[in-house]
Amino acid sequence: MKSNKINIHFLGAAGTVTGSKYLVDTGDRKILIDCGLFQGLKELRLKNWEYPPVNVVDIDAVLLTHGHMDHTGYLPRLVKQGFNGPIYGTNPTLDIAKIILNDSAKIQEQEAERANKEGYSKHNPAEPLYDLKDVEKTIPHFKGIPQSQWIQLFDGIRARFQYNGHILGATSIDLDVHGKRFVFSGDIGRTNDLLLYPPLKPKKADVLFIESTYGGRFHPDEVEAIPQIEKLVNDTINRGGSLFIPSFSVERAQLMMLIFWRLLKENKIPKVQMIMDSPMGANVLELFHRTRDWHKLEEHECDEMCSYFTVVSSYRETMELRTDNKPKIVIAGSGMLTGGRMLNYLETQAQNPNNTLLFVGYQAEGTRGRKLLEGEKELKVYGKWVPFKMQVAEIEGLSAHADHAELMDWMDNIKNKPERIFIVHGEKESAEALQKGIKETYGWDAEIPQLYTIEVIE
Repeated sequence: MKSNKINIHFLGAAGTVTGSKYLVDTGDRKILIDCGLFQGLKELRLKNWEYPPVNVVDIDAVLLTHGHMDHTGYLPRLVKQGFNGPIYGTNPTLDIAKIILNDSAKIQEQEAERANKEGYSKHNPAEPLYDLKDVEKTIPHFKGIPQSQWIQLFDGIRARFQYNGHILGATSIDLDVHGKRFVFSGDIGRTNDLLLYPPLKPKKADVLFIESTYGGRFHPDEVEAIPQIEKLVNDTINRGGSLFIPSFSVERAQLMMLIFWRLLKENKIPKVQMIMDSPMGANVLELFHRTRDWHKLEEHECDEMCSYFTVVSSYRETMELRTDNKPKIVIAGSGMLTGGRMLNYLETQAQNPNNTLLFVGYQAEGTRGRKLLEGEKELKVYGKWVPFKMQVAEIEGLSAHADHAELMDWMDNIKNKPERIFIVHGEKESAEALQKGIKETYGWDAEIPQLYTIEVIE
């Protein structure tokens, strides 16, 4: 007799904010929601090299909420381990995943090559977690699906991807399994975003998985952040320094470009060179042109904004620009300084106290970004310790994540009382703050699962 029990394996973003992976095991089918890379703390990053505690070959399908690394970055490893099913997502999500995975593989290859050449890795030889060939084998599994339409995955199992703000293509996922509605929030966007529309809210959830990145924290409006940015630019340029913004290349980089372009047009900041140093960011700009229905930007705004920026694509250009001490504005990856082009700039510019490092997104525990925000005065870059003397600033109003009030608001259209609520994708304090808020506002009990636990849904 077939069991009605469904097992949920929390393979990532449980008790932590990175590595999103949730396996839904119906008995007949195994469906993985998201397939992210662990970032931040070394003990988490090491898990990227381990096999997950499930049989990867048995996974029937992967469903992606959006394209960020902590939701898609493990895919090439999964394929390498024997996964051979379809990977579903909206078309912009899959386009972004292609860009991010290729960029990530290229950076890993370059860093492994540099580590072997300069001998600073503990491993001999240093190897990338995955390379461009692994990504090449992953892309054919991608299957684009439209938003807001039910698709039949298997007998008695269907899925729907609902617009969620946050970044281009991002969605929450409704998964109906034999009549029971599982809702995976993914990363929820802002209600009033300069670039993106408000998220769609779920109306029914029997089992709810809700992110808690900013549980217990409240953002100022993005509009309120713009005068702060204006002041930071003027203060930095006036003292002869440059402004460096580590930014996620998807959506945040484009938002920062939009803000700087508008400030320049209004003569509120001086006309200095503005650089967007990210091949990935350049590719995402192209994507903005192709996905007009996903964002608020007019085509002429995209064109004009880009004309003001030097868009750097080659590594050689980066190496030339990083030693140029003329005042400028530089946007480069990665957003939490876990890798990317920004590290090349910091290697040469971190000792200049006239420069400013501006954080505009979440900094996970254990990342270089979090450590610098907490006052660390040294920065480890490519195996060397560099003294850090730059000014540091953080503007939270520009986060792509919903804050506590927006997370609570996202649930207010749910008509039924969910049987189970799992608070995921957050550090302990944030998850507990959201748990308390859900109880006080809705009277619902919510659980905070830990990594590698299994929950049984009757």
